[in-house]
Amino acid sequence: MPKMKTKSSCKKRFKVTAKGRVVAAQAGKRHGMIKRTNKFIRNARGTTTLCKADEQIIKPMMPYAR
Repeated sequence: MPKMKTKSSCKKRFKVTAKGRVVAAQAGKRHGMIKRTNKFIRNARGTTTLCKADEQIIKPMMPYAR
């Protein structure tokens, strides 16, 4: 049986935790920080876990990350 391929775009952007949740970088921090509030910038540090609906889209693209 041939190996399944992992989507390159997913392996660059997402990581799976020990409990199986998908971790991704915070959205909305690439540019335009001047118009953002300090509270938004502070709360958007680091990474966040995706919601269940988004996890179901990402997980089939990463067959070996479980």
